Amino acid sequence: MTAVGALSSSLGAALAQESPGTAAPEAAPVEAAPPKPFGFEDVAAMARDLASKAYEYRDAELVGSFANLTYDRYRGIRFRRDRDPWAGSRDFALDLLPPGVIFHEPVDISLVDDGVVIPVRFDPHMFDFDPAQFPDGVDYETLGNMGWSGFRLRAPLNRPDVMDEIAVFQGASYFRAVARGTLYGLSARGLAIGTGSAEGEEFPMFRGFWIHKPGEQDRSVLIHALLDSESVSGAFEFRITPGAETVFDTRVALFPRTDMGNAGIAPLTSMYWFGPTDRSRVDDYRPAVHDSDGLQMLTGDEQRLWRVLSGHSALQISAFMDNNPLGFGLAQRARDFESYKDAEARYEKRPSAWIAPQGEWGRGTVTLVEIPVENEFNDNIVSFWQPADRLVAGNRYDYSYILTFAAEVPDSAPISRVVETMSGKAVNNANARTYVVDFDLGLFGAENPVPQIRASAGRIGHSYLLRLPDQRRMRLAFEYLPEGAKLADLSAVLNGPEGPLSETWIARWTRE
Repeated sequence: MTAVGALSSSLGAALAQESPGTAAPEAAPVEAAPPKPFGFEDVAAMARDLASKAYEYRDAELVGSFANLTYDRYRGIRFRRDRDPWAGSRDFALDLLPPGVIFHEPVDISLVDDGVVIPVRFDPHMFDFDPAQFPDGVDYETLGNMGWSGFRLRAPLNRPDVMDEIAVFQGASYFRAVARGTLYGLSARGLAIGTGSAEGEEFPMFRGFWIHKPGEQDRSVLIHALLDSESVSGAFEFRITPGAETVFDTRVALFPRTDMGNAGIAPLTSMYWFGPTDRSRVDDYRPAVHDSDGLQMLTGDEQRLWRVLSGHSALQISAFMDNNPLGFGLAQRARDFESYKDAEARYEKRPSAWIAPQGEWGRGTVTLVEIPVENEFNDNIVSFWQPADRLVAGNRYDYSYILTFAAEVPDSAPISRVVETMSGKAVNNANARTYVVDFDLGLFGAENPVPQIRASAGRIGHSYLLRLPDQRRMRLAFEYLPEGAKLADLSAVLNGPEGPLSETWIARWTRE
């Protein structure tokens, strides 16, 4: 009791004794304060507590109809629309996803309604099972609480009368999203650890989600998530707004269990098999197959870089040093059907993804990892921000960024961009390779710019610049001579009297 409270009680007792024939007035009832709405700091407290303890891996035994599922059988399990927790909403819908196949680590899901947390227990009755895949039916009695594997969000993205998928969170810390007019392609992740390292990669997992029910006037969905792994625990907040650009306003708090020099912040994961720079090594009817064709960067000093992706026979890691980066992301720039000629995959409709850091991220590198692949069924491209300083156990590290999924990266600066990169053997020199880089012509005047071409090893041979007005392109072509080099980073920029007129094109050549 406070001193003021004690004084009031004593005074009240004295008044009652001085007036023996008069009843003491009753104290007014004290209303209990409403509970504090669940929020980001609640998850951060959980993450801090987890990080103070030894890591415990969680796994679920998949039994009955969920055991030993094939890919087709798993696809035959569908969430029932009449069990949607947000049924009746015109703006958003929610699907809960079943375990099975590779999704055997249980994920806790809770709904948050007006700040109050409501855990959702796994229930197999919330799914329809395709009779073609489950001809013997389903024995519900054998199915216990195996946990969810994730969830899917829907909204009227392309038509007002259709609830399109806009985002899905499923598997480790992976999630994907689409914008209007695009199809699922590259993924984002909560955190990357040791990607491309000799020690092997560690895959953190979102072990719990709190999904806030949107209000009638809300155009966004608020999600909180708890991440955990051997090295670190973390709290995440995503405010997701779908549309022509689907935007994730993201907040992160990390609590390392061990000192970490291999943390990848805001990672993106994509697929690149082949394209016009390395078409000759693949026997395929399509001109290109990829979800992304380049890593786009906006440095802290506002330099714009375009690192074209390529297929390599060995693992390649590129690190671009920076201080307080303004943006980076994996982009799909080839946007016409003729670039791929794939009527099923429709790679021209895959979204780009852009990370815009909020606040100062300090020194570090935008890192690109390119992993060799033999087909289009495995993601092999990873990009992320790696801080220069180690994350120290026992400390808290906060990051905020805006992640945008869209057809085009949201950067409208008046500068010429790379449209296409092509490469092949030089016609008149068996020891050289020809590179052709097409820039957008729109920003160049009547005068031709001056190209600046560099190679980290070997040398640059014959080059020329050609204006292609009908194609709206400025073409830069040059020969590269390795001269014994096994690896080289090539770069080119088109300069005017006052500085760069184009972004800086970058490519990595390797001897196969």
